[in-house]
Amino acid sequence: MKADAHPRPPQTLWRTLRHGVDALRLHLGLLLFAAVCMDWTVLALPLYWLLPRKAGTWLGRWGITLVFREYLRVLGWMGACQFDLSALDALRDQPGMVIAPNHPSLLDAVLVISRLPHVSCVMKAELMDNLLLGSGARLARYIRNDSLRSMVQLAVADVRKGNHLLLFPEGTRTTQLPVNRLQGTVGLIAKQAQVPVQTVFIETNSPFLGKGWPLLRRPAMPMVYRLRLGQRFDPPDNVEAFARTLEQYFQTELAHALLPDLPVTEHSR
Repeated sequence: MKADAHPRPPQTLWRTLRHGVDALRLHLGLLLFAAVCMDWTVLALPLYWLLPRKAGTWLGRWGITLVFREYLRVLGWMGACQFDLSALDALRDQPGMVIAPNHPSLLDAVLVISRLPHVSCVMKAELMDNLLLGSGARLARYIRNDSLRSMVQLAVADVRKGNHLLLFPEGTRTTQLPVNRLQGTVGLIAKQAQVPVQTVFIETNSPFLGKGWPLLRRPAMPMVYRLRLGQRFDPPDNVEAFARTLEQYFQTELAHALLPDLPVTEHSR
């Protein structure tokens, strides 16, 4: 029998090449995110001072949606990620509500905002002051979370205008599967604003940018992200009871969901 004139390279070589390509995708993706955010920052900074509040808020939110949408499109084109976010489109033109997803990674807000242009987002104060994100967030009138009283007041006022509010009920990224203990802020805002709470479930096969994931660690690719809509709850009467009900519902719905192994540590592989 004739020997193969073009023997296949060893498996280790294929693995090395694949890892090299994935590393390139990772670094290009991070550079792209920094570039598109900086470009929007350059535009958003003067617009914050020049435009009336209503026009600036509308433009700021649409601008972030379009920037994030194009960013995710390029990640998909590069083969770094696969996205199924179409379930969110059903919410786009609906009245004001609190949108409450689980929170496996830092990409979660990007995923939701890329499909919903009329959404406000509660952000950590350090992100609002960040060079890349701060100007765009201020133009969009996103809400700082450094004062609970102020945050709730601003969120209630915004959602009463018919806007959507993105708020992660875990308060931080997931550290115990399938979901952390939920906070009561979602129910409090929904009660005061008298708007429903729309649950959203984010599923992924990757721990990338989960709690404890180093920014430059290469994940396995392609990373899969899919979103599905859950139950919509009426405004609660009892905030504490609602938090317990919501947590049980999340536990049940995410029990068999596509989620990465946790916890993510500095030395996990």
